[in-house]
Amino acid sequence: MLDQARAFSGFPRASYDPRYDPLTDAGPGHNRDHAPTYWIGTAGPAPEDDGPVTADITVEVAIIGSGYTGLSTAIHLARDHGIEAVVLEANAVAWGCSTRNGGQAQISAGRLKRSEWIKRWGTETAKAMHAEVVEAFELFDDLIASDEIDCDPQPGGHFYIAHRAKVMPKLEAEARLLDEVFGYGAKVMGREELHERYVKDQEAHGAMWEPDGTSIHAAKLAYSYVRLARKLGAKVHTASPVGGWTTEGGYHHLRTPGGTVRARRVAIATAGYTPPGLDRRTRHRLMPILSNSVVTRVLTEQERAACGFQTGSPLTDTRTLRHYYRYLPDGRMQIGSRSAITGRDAENPKHLELLKKGLYAKFPALTGIALDYSWWGWVDVSHDMMPRITEAEPETGIFYAMGYGGNGVMYSAQAGRRMAQLVAGQPVPELPIFNSPLPGHGILTPFRRLGQRMLYPWYQLRDETL
Repeated sequence: MLDQARAFSGFPRASYDPRYDPLTDAGPGHNRDHAPTYWIGTAGPAPEDDGPVTADITVEVAIIGSGYTGLSTAIHLARDHGIEAVVLEANAVAWGCSTRNGGQAQISAGRLKRSEWIKRWGTETAKAMHAEVVEAFELFDDLIASDEIDCDPQPGGHFYIAHRAKVMPKLEAEARLLDEVFGYGAKVMGREELHERYVKDQEAHGAMWEPDGTSIHAAKLAYSYVRLARKLGAKVHTASPVGGWTTEGGYHHLRTPGGTVRARRVAIATAGYTPPGLDRRTRHRLMPILSNSVVTRVLTEQERAACGFQTGSPLTDTRTLRHYYRYLPDGRMQIGSRSAITGRDAENPKHLELLKKGLYAKFPALTGIALDYSWWGWVDVSHDMMPRITEAEPETGIFYAMGYGGNGVMYSAQAGRRMAQLVAGQPVPELPIFNSPLPGHGILTPFRRLGQRMLYPWYQLRDETL
């Protein structure tokens, strides 16, 4: 039925574009296929959606983007506020970050540590932020434990693994801060305990363990959100990119190839795939960063023993350009890290070789192992390293939630809940991520990638040598 609807509407499925770049391309495309990720390859059939918009329609709320955030917003609008929203997706469902990430749920929002929250906002606001992410993880846990969600969870906490000895004092200080200021029971362990009980990462000099951390199957989570959102009454329209936007008479007119959607309120959930021309209030508010990811073939028993995998929990090393990695339920291993600066350079094999080098350094037993999957995706890094869930400007009826900086798997569920509250006119906590906009980069905007080219070698020098 869905394929017939697409054919009738004249929207054939377009192929995946590996060179797509959100800073230079006008938009994410129209009805493009997913990136060839492990998640898409192993999730099973995609859920039914509502096909493309095929006529002009009027709705109360339109959500742009069908990833975790957009779908969570639709779920919570319906479940908590009785509002059946319409979700507009340019391509296949959950086409962007939500099916290209590492599947790691951590007790984080954005890229800053708790000590950095205190420096930026003071202790009391930092404590309130911590309470927010604790509540967020509880919401996420409740969601994935429900009968509606099937995402192969692997709980067990999150490990920050010290890739050099010099990092251990910093981890110890952060763990003390978490315990003494936030009442959160992080634990520091040495290399011997880490190797004996959890994983034999050969770079590791020890680790800080956080009790909250769960690995999930990224596409199965997204597909479950689609099914739940539609069950609650939301419509999920794929192949419906917003190519024009005007506001008249209290309605936002969102032009798609199949018809115009008139909405009282609009919630933007496009993250690292936000088109530059979508709306002036989101233009240049994020710095999309490419991340590479690979999944190996199934490990042999000897390889697994040599790597010491006794946990499927999320693992993250302490590099600025960090590696994120994990042991998968089917016996493969996944690892990801930095990639190209631009989309045009994404296919350059040197980026894959750099990631493989990182894999071999951690797990020499896997040197030369065959890779079953390799892909890349754009991470939505904000200019101050923290997300925003807010109304773009007062009284506009335009809201957005984005800027997770690679930590959106868990927090996107709460972000969608918070954005639903804002859309429904309900109060949210008085926190900087809710009551301020995403910052721009001002006159430096045209030079951001030049800065990125300069910073990457510096980060590597600082992480590996200095």
